[in-house]
Amino acid sequence: MKRITLLLSLIVLSIFNDIEAQSIATYDIVFTSTWNATDHTSIPPNDHWSRLVGANHNANVSFMEIGEMASQGMEFIAESGINSIFEDVDVQNAINAGNAEQYIYGPSLSTASGTITISDLEFTEDFPLLSLFTMVAPSPDWLVAIDDLELMDTSGNWKTSINIPVLYVYDAGTDAGENYTSSNADENTTVSIFDGSNPIAPFNGSSIGSLTVTLTNLLSIDEVNPLESPKIYPNPSTGNTTISNAQSIKTVEIYNILGSLVKNKNFENTSKIDLNLHALQKGMYVVRLSDASGNTKTQKLILE
Repeated sequence: MKRITLLLSLIVLSIFNDIEAQSIATYDIVFTSTWNATDHTSIPPNDHWSRLVGANHNANVSFMEIGEMASQGMEFIAESGINSIFEDVDVQNAINAGNAEQYIYGPSLSTASGTITISDLEFTEDFPLLSLFTMVAPSPDWLVAIDDLELMDTSGNWKTSINIPVLYVYDAGTDAGENYTSSNADENTTVSIFDGSNPIAPFNGSSIGSLTVTLTNLLSIDEVNPLESPKIYPNPSTGNTTISNAQSIKTVEIYNILGSLVKNKNFENTSKIDLNLHALQKGMYVVRLSDASGNTKTQKLILE
């Protein structure tokens, strides 16, 4: 165990310059669902929540707003829990425009009530807003949304803890169904919310959950290091792993816990790298990213 800890420390160790430094904040996110038949009239068969997905971004972009039309990516999340269009179009366009940092890919929940947890998410100061979405499933086009949540205070400091005790259900406005199992009926209206001022059955204005965001680590970084931008997800992974915002990456190396190089690939001028790691055994690995200037970034990756 000591050898593994020492090895990981040596691989992960980086020396940062304090000049023109900003910070990286690491947060844990917990969504707690309180969806139940007593407070929300009824629970449908096969009750569950789709994956909790989203992005961190700046104020130049917003992925969903009350009174505005839902994007196609948001429509697919709200109607079927499919996240690919939101990832590949909404978030990727924002990343390419310099308005978002990463696509956030969290787990799903197979029951009506329970928790969804995303751990060790890293955020930089240029993208301090958090947006998250998960579908109330099954439903016509209903979802819970956290839109433009500010992780920094007015003084420019990272918030240590954020608690949203009351979450309501949103109607994406893309399906006219009126109950959980309504057949698809396309609609083209604006996003609305089922809260106390708009108590539409089956929710009747009752809260359906809560969210906590907790700061777990804070690091100073060198702003000019281009490898602070790429993000690796999902993590843990079942074998398919993506590196987003990867334009600066030239080499990806993957080491096992014994320090042996088990995978090594070179890249150039690509915005996203998809890695197939199904051939590797389950366990913990270290991913080392390098650019042409010799900058490196390392991150632990768990295969399960």
